[in-house]
Amino acid sequence: MLHSIYFINTLLFNFCVAFYLILALQWYSYKLKRIIFHYHKPLWHLYFLALPYLIFITSLGFSWLSLAYFVLIHTPILYFWHKRIDKKLVFTAKVGWFFLFVFGFNVLFAILSLRFSFLYNLLSLPCALISLKILDLLQARYFLKKAKHKILKNNHLTIILITASFGKTSIKNFLYELLKDDFITHKSPRSVNTLMGIVKDINENLQENTQIYIAEAGARLKGDILELSSFLEPQICIIGEIGGAHLEYFKNIENTRETKLEALQSKRLKQAFLHSSTLKKDEENIKIYDTLLLNSHSNLEGLEFSMRLNEKEEHFKSSILGAFNAENLCACVCCANFLGIKLEKIKEQIANLKAVEHRLQIISKEPKFIIDDGFNGNFKGMSESYQLAKTYKGRRILVTPGIIEGGEEDNIKLAKIINESFDLAIISAHINATLFEKELKINKIILKEKAELVQILAKHTKNGDLILFSNDAPSYL
Repeated sequence: MLHSIYFINTLLFNFCVAFYLILALQWYSYKLKRIIFHYHKPLWHLYFLALPYLIFITSLGFSWLSLAYFVLIHTPILYFWHKRIDKKLVFTAKVGWFFLFVFGFNVLFAILSLRFSFLYNLLSLPCALISLKILDLLQARYFLKKAKHKILKNNHLTIILITASFGKTSIKNFLYELLKDDFITHKSPRSVNTLMGIVKDINENLQENTQIYIAEAGARLKGDILELSSFLEPQICIIGEIGGAHLEYFKNIENTRETKLEALQSKRLKQAFLHSSTLKKDEENIKIYDTLLLNSHSNLEGLEFSMRLNEKEEHFKSSILGAFNAENLCACVCCANFLGIKLEKIKEQIANLKAVEHRLQIISKEPKFIIDDGFNGNFKGMSESYQLAKTYKGRRILVTPGIIEGGEEDNIKLAKIINESFDLAIISAHINATLFEKELKINKIILKEKAELVQILAKHTKNGDLILFSNDAPSYL
């Protein structure tokens, strides 16, 4: 009987900690280093990691008090906490394997602890994490080999790799629309931009007769883009604007620039279209695309721009919003032109482009003008969207957490633009709340919980208002 209760106590302890740990890892792309050094809610670590260990160790692995705590207090709090957060645990095969490892090691070390020391139970989670890492490496090796064989087998496949500090998903989606009618084209889904995400997409979704594969490449460390470029060996690369995003990882823009330029090391590279912020110059197989832009005009009705193409000035018109998208479309026009798409077809496709989901996407114009720009998280894009909102004649409301992956200086500059552009700002995350409390001079509401947003909007907005949802932050920020 005592042995059974002891086992239940250790299992509850390990599973409670394991649930929180795997959820935090899932939020931060399974990077243990990120949840140690870059976690945005350290107090959660204190309650959901440190406190369970403290109670378990001080109770010597078993006591009625310890069991009562995990059954009556910790587990219910963990359940209701998970129910409230907006980014819940996704029960993937990887998560399933992790819990299986936790259970297996819990059984093993619970038996050993009865004979030796209760401290053996503390090894269950570390051993489960190590086992998950080994499984990841074995699976990655298999899936990498399978995906590489698949793309090399298709002799007619042209791979286009797109990377940038920001705007790469928009470029990918715009380019897909320009090419899909003339080529059998596939693009990596949503914002999938890691090596194993691309590998999974190739293995599961890339058809054998695909002619063009458009892949998006993201990075957190030097070598990340090189790893993707070496695997895909793209014939065409687009490197968009280099800016201050992810400085917490790259430390400075020069490191960011060097990492993005790793895309050019592809052995099969035929042509590259680069933004001038890469500091590269036009060469035989390199074109600096944003220098071709002659002028642009953007309002709440759409975007118009002119660019130099084939030694002539060409005019384009689109219903998508945002002046910054003129540069993104320049890259797409250059690439489509290089691949032989007729100019009139390119103009027609651009005129019919729809907004990329969550990127200056008009949700409704009446009774309230609502714009969803939730996936735009850089200073340039956010500030330009605020200038765009400023042209609206009615009352203007902003919902934003500010810039998440950027320095304090960018948020201070952003606050000045917010003061000039909006009548009310609703700050939707704690991460920049103190800064905006100080810098914003207009009416403002700092949300205590993101769940309050619906009620706040119902109370403080009215028909005829413009509401801009700018950037988005999950509740753990």
